[in-house]
Amino acid sequence: MPCTPCWRAYDASVRCQLSERTAIQAPQGAGHPRQISDITPGEDGRRVDGDAEMRASRRMFIVSSAVLLACTNGVAAQAAAGFQVGPRPAYLIDQLVAGDLKSRLQACLDQPVQRSRFSIGHRGAPLQFPEHTRESYLAAARMGAGMIECDVTFTKDRELVCRHDQCDLHATTNILAIPALAAKCSQGFTPYDAETRSPASARCCTSDLTLAEFKQLRGKMDGVDPQARTTDDFMRGTPAWRTELYIATGTLMTHREAIALFQQLGVAMTPELKTPAVSMPFDGDYSQEAFAEQMLNDYVDAGVPASLVRAQSFRIADILHWQTSHAEFAKQAIALFDLADPVAAEQLRSQLPELQQQGIHTLAPPLWALLRSDEDGELHASPLAVDAKHHGFELITWTLERSGTLQDDNDYYLQGISQAVNGPGDTWRILDALAQKVGVVGVFSDWPATTSYYASCMRR
Repeated sequence: MPCTPCWRAYDASVRCQLSERTAIQAPQGAGHPRQISDITPGEDGRRVDGDAEMRASRRMFIVSSAVLLACTNGVAAQAAAGFQVGPRPAYLIDQLVAGDLKSRLQACLDQPVQRSRFSIGHRGAPLQFPEHTRESYLAAARMGAGMIECDVTFTKDRELVCRHDQCDLHATTNILAIPALAAKCSQGFTPYDAETRSPASARCCTSDLTLAEFKQLRGKMDGVDPQARTTDDFMRGTPAWRTELYIATGTLMTHREAIALFQQLGVAMTPELKTPAVSMPFDGDYSQEAFAEQMLNDYVDAGVPASLVRAQSFRIADILHWQTSHAEFAKQAIALFDLADPVAAEQLRSQLPELQQQGIHTLAPPLWALLRSDEDGELHASPLAVDAKHHGFELITWTLERSGTLQDDNDYYLQGISQAVNGPGDTWRILDALAQKVGVVGVFSDWPATTSYYASCMRR
């Protein structure tokens, strides 16, 4: 019955309120992370008596009643569970063609959403929030993402920060609006040239700035206008399917700050060691190996168990180095593959035995490389996916909801399956095929509400 999880939440809320009245509270150490919830009674753990006892009793009645009400309201049920997916999953369900999948997804509309590591916050929740910012990470966690990504790059003074690319500050921050910092960019702003049709450009890297300078920046939605003639216009390049509603804030994060936040949120972590855009060793003696070790040392120093960390890299050499320097972390490291086309997918397929011999356990190709479509528009596991599973590899993929309305035949993420995809509702068909036919254990998503909803509904 749909309401069953709700009744469990009611029972839990009563027990939680009673524990407050008797000053019983679970420890808040690394082994007992706090849950995100609108209902956090007894947070300070202090004993209550007298008038305080009465207030606690009233609070128990109010909170318990609210949870009971959630059984009749899907939105309230999500709030009671602590995770809110908002209207988008339902919108996508509405756009999905009638059939068994739609019926199964509709049946879960009144059920609370649970956190799942199947749902991976790709750079946080960048469909609406500036990527790799505190606000984006919080949004992902509130949507039930069980794992969140920090792409790791380094500053001029070798401090680690969260950025998707070492040299994307001109596209993802307001650096060009700050003259003193813009002057430090590797390449300053060049406006669009109508005569030569040369696009507007700039190149600003984390390695151009010290950490103190980096922290002066504010995150913005990823994008630039290649036909811009001014820096203001250049920075207004947000794709039409995203929003600038939340760009007033965009708090940039160091790697260590992100780790501390993820610990507080109680989520697993998947840092990606970004391939440097500058020559290595950097500044004389900062080697690739030192960079790779520094990233994982931050987790060791923070007391994060290796079981909560899934380090990623597009460089197999990085993972092989971790096998020596951080063996426990290397066991569940993710080997990423940026495949340009089906030919590259076939090449990866031929490399599977070698990767297996190298001790690689988890592969993460782009989602299109794990799927194929037949003449009837049905989605199936690709030959690469079938062979990878045959060799015993665990599969993770990227990136869901990074393609707007799913109606662009030239979209990178739709190559080879575009004939089976006709609109936003097919997001569910792609996700279902990845989960049920390919057997992926996790999906990076720009809007984790969708993957969290699916994981809860399908018990992933």
